[in-house]
Amino acid sequence: MKAVILAAGRGERLRPLTETRPKQLLPVGGLPLLEWSLRGLSEVGINEALIVTHYMEDKIKDQLGDGTRLGISINFAHQDEVKGTAHAFALGEDFVGDDEFIGFYGDGFIAVESFKAVLDAHETGETTLGVIPIDDPSRLAAVELDGDYVIRLLEKPQQGETTSKLANTGIYLFNSEIFDHIRDTGISSRGEYEVTDSIGLLIESGANVKAAILPANGWMDVGHPWDLLEANARALNGLVSSFSGDIEENVSIYGPVHIGKGTRIRSGTYLEGPIYIGACSDIGPNCYIRPYTSIGSAVRIGNACEIKNSIVMDSSHIAHLSYFGDSVIGAGCNFGAGTITANIRFDKKYIKMNLKGSRVNSGCRKFGVVVGDSSQTGINVSLLPGIKVGSEAWVAPGLIVDEDVPSGYFLKKGECVLRNDMES
Repeated sequence: MKAVILAAGRGERLRPLTETRPKQLLPVGGLPLLEWSLRGLSEVGINEALIVTHYMEDKIKDQLGDGTRLGISINFAHQDEVKGTAHAFALGEDFVGDDEFIGFYGDGFIAVESFKAVLDAHETGETTLGVIPIDDPSRLAAVELDGDYVIRLLEKPQQGETTSKLANTGIYLFNSEIFDHIRDTGISSRGEYEVTDSIGLLIESGANVKAAILPANGWMDVGHPWDLLEANARALNGLVSSFSGDIEENVSIYGPVHIGKGTRIRSGTYLEGPIYIGACSDIGPNCYIRPYTSIGSAVRIGNACEIKNSIVMDSSHIAHLSYFGDSVIGAGCNFGAGTITANIRFDKKYIKMNLKGSRVNSGCRKFGVVVGDSSQTGINVSLLPGIKVGSEAWVAPGLIVDEDVPSGYFLKKGECVLRNDMES
């Protein structure tokens, strides 16, 4: 069996992290999101995949290559315009021919158990759709069932439109019949050709669409910055300890910890797993790295720093006496000594963040900051909860940052200016 994977989207709500990479390559638990899915496919015996790309597709191709190291043969198809999921799946018709195939969205976190659940539930000749229980399916697509079979799909339903507590995960096992219905699919109210509408036509034709209930932690949509931390935690829950670096005396290690080749853990450091640390990084001395932290390769974390439940991407530098909690830090950043992220509002209310021009409630009482690639702070900077610092942005020493800093800007006392407009 083959797979068709959709990986064309821009991930606007995940900016500034997606200004410099497609969201399918955002790292959780030491691997890009898409690699977790591809490894899962290989584990269930699917050995050939077509990835439909558009935004920053060269980075996806460079990262994955032909799939040899992942145990799966990878092919690519370019989507000229991002016209919706049905349009994207249509690009796989020649690739899969008359065979059944797994199709899914490449920007979620999918555990191998979810692929197994869909395959186990599937009956030859039917379509199978992975669903998951959820309190509020309004951000996804609600699925209504009659027994084990789908009778209706509602894309992003309004309140009161359905009583269903099942959401579509976007993991499908199709046969070639779906392509006939994709050709008959019209443009949705959102201006796209949506595969959920194609499945609706499939149901109307009398075909069976079976629901496979996925394990509770087997899938999640990664559409917001805070979702990355949850996906990272799920990935790290399966971590097995592995020590390939140099661990000095008086280092304390508890729980599962991965330490990559060439990494140095200096004396006095306390590691409380699960923690992933990549290759050629340098941690300590006297650091406290707390659970559910992923640290990339070539990262430097200086003396007496504390990192908690965070993602720190490759080649970033966190200088001494700094604290980062519940935060996502891009690649190639440089933080001055004493940089502190606040991760709890003073009034203990839910933390909000500006996403795509709207103020969005994260639903989190603990969430720190998101920093894009190649940004830097001076010494003694404090970043308040829910703040975004754009890519290649600067923050001057000694500031309390309570508003987002746009990409390419320099925040200094009393003003925020484009770095290109600064006087030399």
